[in-house]
Parts: sequence; structure tokens; C-alpha cells
Amino acid sequence: MMNAGVAWGIVLVAAYLLGSTPTGYWAGKVLKGIDIREHGSRSTGATNVLRTLGKGPALFVFLMDVAKGVAAIALARWLFSQPGLETQLPWAVTAAALIAILGHSKSIWLGFKGGKSAATGLGVLFAVALPVGLTAAATFLSVLAIFRIVSLGSIATAIAAPLLMLAFRQPLPYLLFALVGGTYVLITHRANIQRLLAGEEPRIGQKHAEPQQETP
Repeated sequence: MMNAGVAWGIVLVAAYLLGSTPTGYWAGKVLKGIDIREHGSRSTGATNVLRTLGKGPALFVFLMDVAKGVAAIALARWLFSQPGLETQLPWAVTAAALIAILGHSKSIWLGFKGGKSAATGLGVLFAVALPVGLTAAATFLSVLAIFRIVSLGSIATAIAAPLLMLAFRQPLPYLLFALVGGTYVLITHRANIQRLLAGEEPRIGQKHAEPQQETP
């Protein structure tokens, strides 16, 4: 039987390192030899990759960022399914989810900066509670289809997440994750919220004003 302290240590460190993997930054370096943090919104997320590198790289970065969240939760579920650790499983999953989201926006490889954690947060939702994840994805896609503003879809999804946890009667730790994680995603989008209120947030296909600085 694995020691609980060891299991917690593995989950927290692995979730952070997975979340920290700077997919968008690497895409910029490999494909164009650029630091994507010096372009567009200066975020390493898929939206800025779309504006800077194009649709293919953006899709790849988005899927990889989603996969980071899924992998963090999968590891937590596996470790805390061991005999004697099952009762701690929901809290381990919650901790892994929050740490992976934090890692994406505070990457150890990028001086504790990064993206806005929306895609990684969506991946976490898929892995924590699939019905919630699917409905959250539908929320994101619906808002995106109507308004063609990626950040608005991310914001709507962050707000919807705790409501969906309640609607699907998920355990208390998962509801707390959705509340804290959703709030954190909103905080990372504070510059986007300001631009939305001012009517200045770019839609898909529009260039982000450079050299405007955006807090990642």
C-alpha cells in the first residue's frame, strides 16, 4: 500500500509540472522561432497562438492544454484508487485540478507566467466529471458561435462550471474546485473583461492590438 504522504506529493508535483508545460511557447519557438509572449495578447494560450501562428498550431496547442488537465486528474485517480487511499480520492482530484490550472498560468519554465488556464480547466472538467465537461464545452462553443469572441466563451464557461456541478449533483470537493477554479480563470481574464466592457475585445479573425501588454 502506498503511503498517503507520498501519493499526495506525487500528485501535487506532477499536476503542477503537467500544467506548467508551455505548449504555446514551444509552438512559437519551433514553428517561427519567436517568443509568443512578445506578440498579440502576450499569452501562451491557444487563442494567441491562433492569432500569431494560425489554425493548425492553435488546435494542437488547445488539445495539448486540454490533455494536460486530463492527465493530472487521471494520475490522481489512479494513485488514490490504491487500497487505503480511496476516501481521499475526491480531495486529491480537486487538488490536482487546481494545481494543474495554476501551473498553466504560472509555469515554472516561463518565470511563473503563462496562459489563462481556460483550456487546461476544460480538460480538468472532462476528467473530473464528464457530463459537466461536455456541457461546459457546449457552453463554450455556443457562446463562441454566437459572438465569435474566445475570451467571452471562456468566461461564460468559468461562470457555468459551478452551476453545472450543482446541476449534475457532483460531490462537494468538485463543487469547491469549480468555484475556486472558475474564479481563478475569471481573474486571469480580467484584462479581457475590461476590453469586453469597452467593446474592444477582438473577435476571431481580428488581430490583437500590438504592442498592447496583457497580464497572462
